[in-house]
Amino acid sequence: MGRILVVGSLNMDTTIALPHIPVVGETVLADNSHVNPGGKGANQAYAIGKLGGNVGMLGAIGNDKFGEVLTCNLRDACVDVSGLVTKTGVSTGNAIIYVNEQGDNCIVVIQGANAMLSVKNVQWHSDMIMESDIVILQMEIPMDTISYVIHTAAKAGKKVILDPAPAVSDFPKELYPYIDIIKPNETELGILLNNPNAVGNITASARQLREYGVKNVVVTLGKQGAYVDSDECVKGIVPSYAAKTVDTTAAGDTFIAAMAVKLAEGAALMDAVDYANLVSSIVVSRKGAQSSIPTRAEMDSIIALNN
Repeated sequence: MGRILVVGSLNMDTTIALPHIPVVGETVLADNSHVNPGGKGANQAYAIGKLGGNVGMLGAIGNDKFGEVLTCNLRDACVDVSGLVTKTGVSTGNAIIYVNEQGDNCIVVIQGANAMLSVKNVQWHSDMIMESDIVILQMEIPMDTISYVIHTAAKAGKKVILDPAPAVSDFPKELYPYIDIIKPNETELGILLNNPNAVGNITASARQLREYGVKNVVVTLGKQGAYVDSDECVKGIVPSYAAKTVDTTAAGDTFIAAMAVKLAEGAALMDAVDYANLVSSIVVSRKGAQSSIPTRAEMDSIIALNN
């Protein structure tokens, strides 16, 4: 199995269950709340570990209790945490997640130490990039750090996967040719292309990203599955698996993780996306972020039962 490196954010998540998401000026009484480890980068590294991947995490935490808990949690999932940098004078990142009765969510992120993950920090741990086969990034760390990692990994012949979340309309176009796989959801696709109607024509929108230089585009479409545009395989939708949606918080992160695990094992892209759809269907049927992610043994059992 190939080695996977996740470069990104670590947050402590406070998830609040509400009958509906508040609008401006509205007070809503919450049903309950709970605190769990999260952050897009940490979620992806944790999920890769639980799914049996060989994974390391490069990111920044504060010198506080949240940082300790996040580190221990990743270590428990067999994630190499030697790339975590402790920042003084700033808190570990944290997020407030509002989840309604339909399982939809909105998230407020306080970046904390994530905003201080510097190019120099990455250079200190450049060996982790060189020892990896796949490098995964998200958009909750500084753009200059993202750019440095993408350039460094691509020039070293590593497969670069970008989860463009939270998406920005001014993402540097010069980076696209260095990206092997980009995985936006429908909303992120519209933001990247600065086109709110991008969802209306997924085929043309994905093709536009390909024209920017991205080698493979995977657009997650929720209950519809995922649309793939790639020279490696037939283009089209890889259908989802039926699931009762309870909480979608970790669905996108787990999708990336599951896809990366299968790619690291040598699977074709379409097969990796199909596996990612299956794992995500399990995740959305459970509450919480990392707590909703299944183990590899559980997934193997589910696949065996369905065959």
